[in-house]
Amino acid sequence: MSEITRDTLMAYADGALTPAERADVDAYLADHADAAAEVALMQRQANAIRTLYGPVAAEPVPPRLSVEKLLQSREKRRSQIWTRAAAAVVLVGLGLGSGWLLRGQVDTPDIADRLIADAVSAHTVYVLENRHAVEVNGDDSEHLSSWLSNRLQTTLAMPDLSASGLAFLGGRLLPAPNVPGGRAAQLMYEDTTGARLTLYVTPSPGPNTPTYELANLGLDTALFWADAAISCTITAPYPAEKLQAIARTVFSQLNPTLTDYRT
Repeated sequence: MSEITRDTLMAYADGALTPAERADVDAYLADHADAAAEVALMQRQANAIRTLYGPVAAEPVPPRLSVEKLLQSREKRRSQIWTRAAAAVVLVGLGLGSGWLLRGQVDTPDIADRLIADAVSAHTVYVLENRHAVEVNGDDSEHLSSWLSNRLQTTLAMPDLSASGLAFLGGRLLPAPNVPGGRAAQLMYEDTTGARLTLYVTPSPGPNTPTYELANLGLDTALFWADAAISCTITAPYPAEKLQAIARTVFSQLNPTLTDYRT
């Protein structure tokens, strides 16, 4: 292999190279720590996505998407093409657009799964950082609490997890397109071994949000919780039982207005 490009690294992370090509990349990664860290990040993100959405991919094909149904629909569309074209012209004339005619059901993950995916993605990116792991250092927790509370328009405390062996590193503001206001806070903690835990906190996504979900993501575990005020996803390379114990401490401190939490 003459040149190791980013496309080569992506193919390596996806397991799409031949044994000889993988051997060349292995040798390259051994001498290039930055590239090895990037490949590890790619693999963790891919594993998280497969874990979160693998069950959906394994579900049987809906009857409406079967080959027979699709063929029947195509023949029906052919027989009605001129009628639909005329209707589309009428709708455009009325300012309604033609999208209504072509509407269909789209299966999408629920809001909890989308927030877990956002949390895991942010966790995977920032836990690998050293100098820029957080935007505001944990030593300035009073300012961090005030700043993030204002941006999320809720009361947000900085949980003390020292009893669980975790030191507070600080936090940052992140975009969150899936929730009202479009903002999320990430708080980061580190244990004595260097392993890091993050909290991904958003305003409440709405009344139909699941209140509790737990996802095993290979090396990491993610625990999602929500109430009428906020949602929080805790991500860490810990077993579920340990994460649940930490969650009790997190939720009792995170928002002083909370009166109920479940783990």
